[in-house]
Amino acid sequence: MKSICVYCGANFNGDPNLKSIIEELASVFVNKGIELVYGGGSVGVMGLIADSVLERGGKVTGVIPQFLLDKEVEHKGVTKLFVTENMHQRKQKMADLADGFIILPGGFGTLEEFFEVLTWLQLGLHGKAIGVLNVDGFYDHLFAQMDLMVDRKFLKQANRDMVLSDSQPLPLVEKMISFKAVPEEVWFRDRDLT
Repeated sequence: MKSICVYCGANFNGDPNLKSIIEELASVFVNKGIELVYGGGSVGVMGLIADSVLERGGKVTGVIPQFLLDKEVEHKGVTKLFVTENMHQRKQKMADLADGFIILPGGFGTLEEFFEVLTWLQLGLHGKAIGVLNVDGFYDHLFAQMDLMVDRKFLKQANRDMVLSDSQPLPLVEKMISFKAVPEEVWFRDRDLT
């Protein structure tokens, strides 16, 4: 795994444990020679993960849409910066550049990015590992919702199991490195399509 895209918030709540986990994740990336791909911002959790990787001598690729660049929130110290016309192109570029995806705490945008690449994995459009770094149980309720979706027959257990998670960076990255995607050959099998 040469690169991992990190989806995370443009805000930071000041939590020292989250900051420590971000720094630990940056160390794992640098020690394993993994390049960070992220949204290109200089603020919030995005800025923290980029700064932490750069401070340790790692490589960082940012991808930012023009309208955010115009607001001057881009990170000026990244190794590479791609500027896209819009958010759709940004997400596609980030996905193309990454060998896997990690989700850190964030808001609507983070969840939207997570569910898009997860849906693509479910449909067999890529075979890249998706890991959730569940800091202090931040995503416990989301996992409970996924389990409810399985219980109510709206999601197959095999698809739920594609979401890797851990509360610590190193075990999560190791799970991702050993991940092998097994998408369903025909996702609509056993359904009445008439």
